[in-house]
Amino acid sequence: MKTPIRQWLLIVILLVVPLSAWPDNRLNIVVIVGDDWGGPYASAYTGIYGRALPSDLVKTPNIDRIAHNGVLFKNAYVNAPSCTPSRSSIFSGRYFFNTGGGAFLYGKWDSTIPSFPLLLHDAGYHIGKTYKTWSPGVPVDAPFGGLTAYEYQQSGTSANRFSSNVTALMANGLSFDQAKQAMLNEVDGNFSAFLKARKPGQPFLYWFGPTNTHRSWVKGSGKALWGIEPDLLKNKLRAFLPNVPEIREDMADYLGEIQALDAYVGVLLKKLEDIGELDKTLIVVTGDNGPGGFPHGKWNLYDFGVATPLAIWLPNSQGGRVVSDFTTLMDLAPTFLDVAGLPPAPGMNGRSLLPVLTSPNSGQIDPQRTFVITGEERHVGMAMEKSLPYPARALRTANYLYIRNFAPERWPMGCPFISPAPTPSPWVFVDMDPSPTKDWIINNRNIPAGAHFYTWGFAKRPMEELFDLSKDPGQITNVATNPAYATVKAQLANQLLTNLKAVGDPRVTGDGSTFDKPTYTSLAIVACHNALPLDWVANGQ
Repeated sequence: MKTPIRQWLLIVILLVVPLSAWPDNRLNIVVIVGDDWGGPYASAYTGIYGRALPSDLVKTPNIDRIAHNGVLFKNAYVNAPSCTPSRSSIFSGRYFFNTGGGAFLYGKWDSTIPSFPLLLHDAGYHIGKTYKTWSPGVPVDAPFGGLTAYEYQQSGTSANRFSSNVTALMANGLSFDQAKQAMLNEVDGNFSAFLKARKPGQPFLYWFGPTNTHRSWVKGSGKALWGIEPDLLKNKLRAFLPNVPEIREDMADYLGEIQALDAYVGVLLKKLEDIGELDKTLIVVTGDNGPGGFPHGKWNLYDFGVATPLAIWLPNSQGGRVVSDFTTLMDLAPTFLDVAGLPPAPGMNGRSLLPVLTSPNSGQIDPQRTFVITGEERHVGMAMEKSLPYPARALRTANYLYIRNFAPERWPMGCPFISPAPTPSPWVFVDMDPSPTKDWIINNRNIPAGAHFYTWGFAKRPMEELFDLSKDPGQITNVATNPAYATVKAQLANQLLTNLKAVGDPRVTGDGSTFDKPTYTSLAIVACHNALPLDWVANGQ
């Protein structure tokens, strides 16, 4: 059933552009969102940032093809480093904090907020999705019409766990190529079912959201399946990652799943070629937040948590361009509506990227796109532990990252509970996913080689953080209290808070406690239950 605001929008659209006036050649739209795919790691980014990174090692020819025929964004960011708020921002075109319950993992979608898939559906598009869209919010997948609405995965969901399922098939006698092909056949089958269901000549929106880059991979699979040698990462890891074999192997496994994602992208591109519509389709490939299980990654406002790969292929535009414009993924929704000839929906904070995509130039295109704002409220730990959110907002410019932590007395990665298991990571600081990297950092927290990694990953943080990116690209040296940066800090803080107030962020309007109260939290919620021995928490006090 259409909500009143969607009915109103459809009436407005029909008055402005009658259905008969829509051209038959409206572009198709394919949106590819890798779960926890960040970095930004794709071989198209090799050399872009002027320093060695894992992008130098990963091979993503199909993603690179999209970039080489379209636009590669150097400064693209998610709006929040957690799946539900990040995707709420994508679907709504709003800042995550303006999506009501969508601002939280496991939150409740506000049905009065227009979402771009349903708006495109109302405008005559055939829409469909495969794998993850918005879940685990409530109602599940509401921005796309519900859990099973417009769903096309009749061929299965095994591709969501590439290394696990391929390893199992190989154990049963298949070669790697045969097992990999089984995953690709599934991707092709699901996309083919979607295409078969549309009417002749009908433009379509297809959302493809594989989750294999979310932590579920087999330890050692990067080398075993893809030949990615962990030791080649020795000089490519970020400063906040221990340069030891366990972490290098963990990163190599992550890169392997990115290569699997790239293979899936190749299936979609081939299908579009086979049906003769590659040159009639806008293709977007991106991620929803940084990698889980690594410090500074998912659920952090550092670049490793919020910077995202983003390549967009617009037919009949100048390809092979790298642009420096700052953008967050809330700009996608108004872009899709713009491509379809529709006006932006009420309440959208994002702006269409179509002027950037149609420009023939590289570098900075739009002089106004010189910064982004990101933020967070509540993630896994805050929901499981029934604790208050960890509210933070950040301003990222070309030269600086400024972070405002509104409740520095709280734990940024969840409460430090004692683990009932032999390995601490599943239950300690639950806002970092369980991983070999997390285990190494926690188990080595009391030795000189590991103490600072533990602090960077889990310790409490001051109210203000400031990083000079020209000197500190890893964002590990906080200069917020350095007098030499006092003027810069004041300017950035003012810019952040001014912009947040202008767009009505509940964290800076009124008394700022909206997200700490019902209906967003329970009156029984407490700040944290600190049950760990002193040696666990000393670095975080």
